[in-house]
Amino acid sequence: MDEAAFNVLAEAELTRIEQALEAFDDDIELEVQPGGVLELEFVNGSKVVINRHTAAREIWVAAKSGGFHFRPESGKWLGTRDGVELYAALGRIFSEQAGRNIDLSAGDE
Repeated sequence: MDEAAFNVLAEAELTRIEQALEAFDDDIELEVQPGGVLELEFVNGSKVVINRHTAAREIWVAAKSGGFHFRPESGKWLGTRDGVELYAALGRIFSEQAGRNIDLSAGDE
């Protein structure tokens, strides 16, 4: 996949994540930064950063529990280490950091 095609795909996915997070605005403060970066801050002050990494053709997630990379495969974004789907991983990560269940399965359609 060339850089331009990746950037279009990644930007669309970041927008989907942003829209999925609107339901949790009481728990998560979202700031959208230039260049495809989403910065999330939870009520307890912990943060998650989600961004596209064009050179690697991946979406990267930095969280308290570690760093995670996702590649587009067969219409989904899958973890490069474990094959976990992006929204399942984000739901787990966000739930851990928020201290309550954050279900993003609606984004996984």
